[in-house]
Amino acid sequence: MIENLQGFPDDTVAFACRGHVTAHEYETVLIPRVDQALKAHDKVCVYYQIGDDFGGIDPGAVWDDIKTGMQHRQQWERIAVVTDVGWIRSTMRAFGFLIPCEMKMFPMAEMAQAREWISAR
Repeated sequence: MIENLQGFPDDTVAFACRGHVTAHEYETVLIPRVDQALKAHDKVCVYYQIGDDFGGIDPGAVWDDIKTGMQHRQQWERIAVVTDVGWIRSTMRAFGFLIPCEMKMFPMAEMAQAREWISAR
């Protein structure tokens, strides 16, 4: 499940992911919010919060994520990933060099610091 999070600056899209994330959720929750922010701002920040109950992601959602990321490659300003899920942290470390902006990972215990970092510019 993907949930839009509130309480962030207007140029920041923020999501919480838990359970199993489907391509349908990506297309109806995440992509519309990203598109809305990108129409209003030249650069956008992204905050991902991935809980311990995260159970995986549909291949179609992975494709949507890659496609959205590449399509707007020059419009990302910062990305914060907040999670204790080991395989996600490892994947982000391994492929972080592909992300065209500043990206920082935080453990769940530092969620407040992650929110401050993504909002400070």
